[in-house]
Amino acid sequence: MNEMILKFPARSENEVFARNAVAAFALTLEPSLSELSDVKTAVSEAVTNCIVHGYRGREGWITVACRAAGSTLTVEVTDEGCGIADIPKALEPFFTTQPSEERSGMGFTIMQTFMTDFKVESKEDAGTTVTMTKEFGLRRANVG
Repeated sequence: MNEMILKFPARSENEVFARNAVAAFALTLEPSLSELSDVKTAVSEAVTNCIVHGYRGREGWITVACRAAGSTLTVEVTDEGCGIADIPKALEPFFTTQPSEERSGMGFTIMQTFMTDFKVESKEDAGTTVTMTKEFGLRRANVG
């Protein structure tokens, strides 16, 4: 098993850093380009949710922890922001806490779709952790 932890300020410019760092870490599991794209998209959504909904314009920190074991990548994205009062409601497609900012409300849906497993834990006024796993497929043998 291999692990890494990143901690960075909740700024939009750090979203690209986070997704690329996780993608680089995942390369040891030999994902396909499609699988790697899925991971990058899910991490982008999770980090953006921390910035936009967790901190709502306030300063704060985001922690991204990754584990690689076998053919499985686990990614935890954590903020210490406002938390989620109603997780089942937040998981509904198109639900957003900031409709005035033209948010689509699809962040959690995208994470669920692109990853193998997905879980949200949150406590109001204490923050949120999104845990996502991706099982990378078996490599096909070259047929000659």
